[in-house]
Amino acid sequence: MGNSIKLRATLDGTTTEVKAIIKHSMETGLRKDSKTGELVPAHFIQEVVCELNGKPVMTAEWGGAVSANPYISFQFEGAKAGDSVTLSWKDNKDGSDSAETQIKG
Repeated sequence: MGNSIKLRATLDGTTTEVKAIIKHSMETGLRKDSKTGELVPAHFIQEVVCELNGKPVMTAEWGGAVSANPYISFQFEGAKAGDSVTLSWKDNKDGSDSAETQIKG
């Protein structure tokens, strides 16, 4: 998909806070198309992974109940300013994307 993630990571003391918005339609498969009356096929993010310098620090498994264009925020310990944070996702139709940023102190 490319460029679907806006990512920020900031350090406050020993805690790194990661905030991201992921651009994705997140269709449940239960909504009907208003013109045709047919169900819109399910299309949603199944897995989100965050890595610090290539090592996983967070993994989330999602389903169709997550809203469109989801916002995610979480914290972890053990990083320093300048370290690399990568956030990636995969969906149920083999779509994927990732973004990388450096932690700001």
